[in-house]
Amino acid sequence: MAKTTSRVFKTAWFARKARAAGISDANLCKAAKELDAGQGDDLGGNVWKKRLDKNTKRGIVINKIGDFWVFVYLFAKSDRENIDDRELRDFKKLARDFGMAKNADLERMLAVKELMEICNGKDPLQKRCIRGDS
Repeated sequence: MAKTTSRVFKTAWFARKARAAGISDANLCKAAKELDAGQGDDLGGNVWKKRLDKNTKRGIVINKIGDFWVFVYLFAKSDRENIDDRELRDFKKLARDFGMAKNADLERMLAVKELMEICNGKDPLQKRCIRGDS
């Protein structure tokens, strides 16, 4: 059984794009749960591509295995099929950087609103979101 990731974040950029696309935090929490179960495209280097919004959008999600997921990029399937090699290299570097992040680093990014936490497994509403009850 795959280890469940307890925290899920989105970047400020991703938050704006998801809001414009009508993708809720509950949908993102559900997507993270599916990623925990291996339901996504593993692009290597802790970078994943996940189908969102009834398969009309794609999210690029990075993770620190067993600790957290970060939704970082969103695009419409109708606009492009995939990210290019340069973008993938950049996302892999970002995943490495997040992989070295300590809790204090995450808290700083939350404080300055570079990141927003959408699921953490502790808050009852967020637990419900992770289970997919919302």
